[in-house]
Amino acid sequence: MPSTNSNFDEKLIIEGCLNGKLQQQRQLYEHFKVKMFTTCLRYAADRMEAEDMLQDGFVLVFKELHQFDSTRGVLEAWIRRVVINSALQTIRKKKIQFSEITDNQYFISSDEDIVSDLSMKELIQHIQRLPLGYRTVFNMYVIDDMSHNDIAEQLNISVNTSKTQLFKAKQQLKKSISAAERVVLA
Repeated sequence: MPSTNSNFDEKLIIEGCLNGKLQQQRQLYEHFKVKMFTTCLRYAADRMEAEDMLQDGFVLVFKELHQFDSTRGVLEAWIRRVVINSALQTIRKKKIQFSEITDNQYFISSDEDIVSDLSMKELIQHIQRLPLGYRTVFNMYVIDDMSHNDIAEQLNISVNTSKTQLFKAKQQLKKSISAAERVVLA
C-alpha cells in the first residue's frame, strides 16, 4: 500500500538509501520510526532498551535494504520484520531461561482475547512488565502473528516451551490488567 505522505516517494528513497544518500536514509527513518519504535517497545523492558533496538534495527535495515523486493511485499512489512529480527537478536544475547510444561491442561485456546479493551500504550506498559521469555513469545505469537513452530525455530526452543511461555504470559497479563482495573475502580 503506497504511503499517504506525498513527500515519501518509496522508489526514490530506496534508491537513495542504496546509494548511501543520507537525506534519503533520514527520510526513510523519519517515515517509519514511530511505528517501528512501538514494535521495539513491545519487545523491550523499557524505553531505553527500545531505543537501542530501534537503532540496531535501522542499521540492519540500511545494511540489508538491497534484499527488499517490492514485487514480493510491502516496504513497511519488510522493515518491521527486520526490526523484529534485530530485537530478537538482542533478546537471544540475554540467554533467556524458558520453562516448559508438557501437560496440555495448561494450554488455552488462541481465540481468548485479553487485550481488547486496552489502548496500545496501556498494553505496551503491561507487556513490558512481563519476564523476557513471556514477553518475547507473547509478542511473536499474539501481535506479530507467528506460529509456535516459527517461534520455536527463531528462539531455539521446543514448540511446547513456546506454548508454555504464551500461557504464562497471558496469565500474568490477566493478573496485571485486573490489578490495574481494581486500582482505577478504587
